[in-house]
Amino acid sequence: MQAVQDALIVAGGLGTRMFPVSAMQAKETLPLVDVPLLTHLILEAKAAGATRIHIILSPKKNLDGFLTDRSELASYRPDLDSALFNPIEGLEVRTHYQMEPKGLGNAIETALDDVQGPFLVLLGDNVLLNHHAPSTHYEPSHASLRLVEHFMQHNRPTVGLLEVPESHVHHYGIVEMEGHRIVGMVEKPSLEEAPSRLALCGRYLFPSTTQALLKQFDYDTHGEMQSIALQQHWMNEGELDGVQYPDMQWYDSGTPLMWLQAQVDHALRRPEYEDAMRAWLDRRLDR
Repeated sequence: MQAVQDALIVAGGLGTRMFPVSAMQAKETLPLVDVPLLTHLILEAKAAGATRIHIILSPKKNLDGFLTDRSELASYRPDLDSALFNPIEGLEVRTHYQMEPKGLGNAIETALDDVQGPFLVLLGDNVLLNHHAPSTHYEPSHASLRLVEHFMQHNRPTVGLLEVPESHVHHYGIVEMEGHRIVGMVEKPSLEEAPSRLALCGRYLFPSTTQALLKQFDYDTHGEMQSIALQQHWMNEGELDGVQYPDMQWYDSGTPLMWLQAQVDHALRRPEYEDAMRAWLDRRLDR
């Protein structure tokens, strides 16, 4: 079976809900405490075996030299993990532009001429962490690695799933499972319509046939539901699998409040900040 060497990081949206900060810099470069979101994603893909990273942007968005090697600065903080200063070391990085905001399926299409074989897709404003190690001993997320391991065993398109609270199901695509097979999918359902609380959480592993299928399930016909139509096709063929992440925390930079909550939650899980952060919160909430 062909190895998964390509990872697409979809970062095309302008992030208007995060204005004004995302008008000044790409929200994917915002820090989760002290590590930028995009650094987390690149190191996650690298840990899954990817050797080529494809970053998908809009024409109005750039990373302003974010991917420059900063290793020369590591000597100022030799206590920190050197990988955090040059996450793209050993990787080939390519940039692609989605000229119009036409949804996830169309964004994926912009990179596929440069992709060889099956590939990962990571949504650029979502971090999934099962490690909260200090920056002195950074550990990348295993979210993408788990998709690769499942794909290499079963050879089927595979998506990442995370259980969300009942009050949040209407924000996401929600699936129904039989074993590891997805047998139902509803986009942003009401609680009454939701088949479960398992949500698509921004991690996908798609096969080499995806480019041809996206021409069949095209944007003109399906609009921004193009990627959902693609997944429903696989589901109807009995070929769509899901990997659940019961031990992951899901951090979304979509709105200021969500990102603020992410900072607090992550800091409370980081061993070097946990005690001081908890003590400060206790004092602050007692006022």
